[in-house]
Amino acid sequence: MLEIIVFVCGAVVMILEMVGSRILAPYLGSSIVVWTSLIGVILGCLSLGYWWGGRIADRSPSYKTLSHIILLSAIFIAAVAMSKSMVLNWVQTASDSVHAGSTAATLILFAPPSVLLGMVSPYAVKLKMSDLERTGRTVGSLYALSTMGSILGTFLAGYFLIAFFGSTRILIFLALSLVAASLLAYRRHFLLQAAASILLVLLYLATESYERHLAGMEFHDMDTNYNRVIVTTALDTDTGRNMRIMVTSPKAIQSAMYIDHPQELALEYTKFYQLATHFKTRMERVLMLGGGAYSFPMHLLNRYPAVSVDVVELDPQVTSLARRFFSLTESPRLSIHHEDARTFLNHNQAKFDVIYCDTFNSHYAIPFHLTTLEVVKKLHDALVEDGIVMTNILSSIDGQEGRFLRAEHATFCAVFPQVYLFPVADPSDGERWQNIMLVALKSHKRPDMTSTNEELEGFLRHLWTKPIPRDMPILTDDFAPVDRYVLNWP
Repeated sequence: MLEIIVFVCGAVVMILEMVGSRILAPYLGSSIVVWTSLIGVILGCLSLGYWWGGRIADRSPSYKTLSHIILLSAIFIAAVAMSKSMVLNWVQTASDSVHAGSTAATLILFAPPSVLLGMVSPYAVKLKMSDLERTGRTVGSLYALSTMGSILGTFLAGYFLIAFFGSTRILIFLALSLVAASLLAYRRHFLLQAAASILLVLLYLATESYERHLAGMEFHDMDTNYNRVIVTTALDTDTGRNMRIMVTSPKAIQSAMYIDHPQELALEYTKFYQLATHFKTRMERVLMLGGGAYSFPMHLLNRYPAVSVDVVELDPQVTSLARRFFSLTESPRLSIHHEDARTFLNHNQAKFDVIYCDTFNSHYAIPFHLTTLEVVKKLHDALVEDGIVMTNILSSIDGQEGRFLRAEHATFCAVFPQVYLFPVADPSDGERWQNIMLVALKSHKRPDMTSTNEELEGFLRHLWTKPIPRDMPILTDDFAPVDRYVLNWP
């Protein structure tokens, strides 16, 4: 019996930690800072629970007390399900620091159940202890079972639960599992445990009803294997037109589509991708790293009948959402590759006229392994002789907030003979944080920076002509502190 209890509680700890990352992501992102706070705080709370559970067990160990500890942890996990949005909205408003915000949010939401779950193993050891000559075996066996439960919980959450169930449902499932473990430890308070189970079932039904209500209002909140994705509608304040948007990071829209004209580009930075036709007038094969809602690939296919497009999108479920909500359709000229962009480039043998890079994790940072000298060389090798790379970067150019841009610019300059920057919002303000198009040309031939095409001429006027400081080191696979630059650490 105790073996089952410590196994279940060990599994719950790891599932709670992994689901915690999805709960925090829409408000605080999923950067290494958030993961560090989550792992560090939960480990600290487990340690406190081990110590506290051992002390309580030495005083008066009983199955009744163990049952109450487990039941209380179930209540706190249910409280996370009910209060997470309110707490995270408050944290997001109260703190401008990701470090402080993620630590505070983790402490408020996950510290109480983590401390209580940490108490279970030492308490179970005390209850199991009947033969001093077998103390080591008893302790080792119970902690091994707890760890095995954690291993199962890790794989269960990563491979199954998060991919098929929302965060709130998973939390309710964890709470119900702990109520069952509490009942297994002590059955004489069956009415209390039954009442807790009924309340959790009612909470689950309320969650289902609320999500159906949101879906009816065109708000869809989904977890995939890689992201928490929100799809909803919004009004374009510039045009007054309705858009369908996709959000995977806090405080920004990652993809958008005009509902009345799905093939038209809705986000301003995506329009700048058309600069490629100025530098490479003849396009036959294009590679897009990062599919998102597939707005730009579909625009390319619609506008250029002779172009074929390869899209590398890590998350197959994002592609499914693009088909469901963003008018992505099959085409013999569209090839979709569901894998990491770096692994695709590692084994790629094809040559492309243009490579578009639009890959981001939370906090608008390009994943570090897609920023380095090694990957820039692979991009260079994947181009035809007069091919180009266009990379979307969110950054400033000057100052502290421009460190990543300057490091990435230096990295591209180490490989490509010509590299240009086109700030999207304001081409004269180097301190402004904005979308910046980095254009790298494989050819040594100097391009004309004017065009008879009025639209392209408008984009070309955004060329950054001021000096770019060479004060940042080249990024490499060995050392690419992207999070440090983007989050403005010293």
